[in-house]
Amino acid sequence: MNAAQLLNGVALGSLLMVLSSGLAMIYGLRGVANFAHGALYMSGAYIAYSVSDRVGFWAALLVVPLALAVLGVILELAFFRPLQHRSHIELGLITFGIALIAERLVVLIWGERTLRVSPPEFLQGTTSVLGVEYPSYRLAIIVIAMALAAALVLWLRSTEIGLHIRAASQDIETASIMGINVDRVSLVVVSVGAALAGLAGALAAPYIALDPGMGNAFLITVLIVVVVGGIGSIGGAMVAGMGLGVIQTVSTVWSPSFAVIVPYLALSIVLLWRPTGLAGKRVS
Repeated sequence: MNAAQLLNGVALGSLLMVLSSGLAMIYGLRGVANFAHGALYMSGAYIAYSVSDRVGFWAALLVVPLALAVLGVILELAFFRPLQHRSHIELGLITFGIALIAERLVVLIWGERTLRVSPPEFLQGTTSVLGVEYPSYRLAIIVIAMALAAALVLWLRSTEIGLHIRAASQDIETASIMGINVDRVSLVVVSVGAALAGLAGALAAPYIALDPGMGNAFLITVLIVVVVGGIGSIGGAMVAGMGLGVIQTVSTVWSPSFAVIVPYLALSIVLLWRPTGLAGKRVS
């Protein structure tokens, strides 16, 4: 394994870290396996393609999270809140249906052909890291994801709404009795979770090819990351996402066939060893 391969794993892990953090937040509070999360990621990538083509990539990084946050508000108000007393299976099926609808809308708007987004001009070259020339844009993904992870943890630990999110995720009924506005908290969580999914899609757009099935390809891996990290634990999801990204990338170099089963193998080992995941059900 050389430095470039290790950095490739860190870059993939960075994307998984951002994407799984949003899903962990939503599951921790709502208890919903949001199968539309991959579709939100895909939508963020395609919106980034259109915005980047017109006003530039950096504008896309601002527009996409805002647009996906609005979609998160719609998800919360139109589906999660009215159906919060229905079974988790029913809500899961509804989010799965939303994902299928989103995929069809992407095909209708952008077509089925593979699309690519160019990174900013000054990030199109390479940078010398650990003695190897490595794509500058992938380094930017790592830096942005790490900064975002630190900011998210700081927000959850240091702000009033962050403390309310942590309390509600532990026990939403007790939090409500203590005077926390759980509807407001849920609205913030779902919108931020959707924004993180969109941002992950925007960051991935210059890194991988865009196609309507890209959300499904990432969704299974992200669900595994959330379970391995500890359902509802953002910190656990970050650690699991980074670890799985590195392990899967390195194992691809050694044996591509084995790399395919790495996420499932990691899931089996962790659940046998620690059924609650690496961090258990927490939000920090």
